[in-house]
Amino acid sequence: MRVLGAVGVVQLDHEADVVKATEAALAEGVWIRPFRDLIYTMPPYVCTDDDIARICAGIAAAAEAA
Repeated sequence: MRVLGAVGVVQLDHEADVVKATEAALAEGVWIRPFRDLIYTMPPYVCTDDDIARICAGIAAAAEAA
């Protein structure tokens, strides 16, 4: 996992299933960008604690589904 500015990336140990990862994140109300073995998120700077919790849940769901 790494962060640069507002970009967060989770690197998997395998190629992400783009469709499954996207569907899992959307079910949590989060838009992510899976690409090769990476799951990107680019949340806005103005996020509440609840927003961050939701984004983290979406990333976790995407990583599990991918």
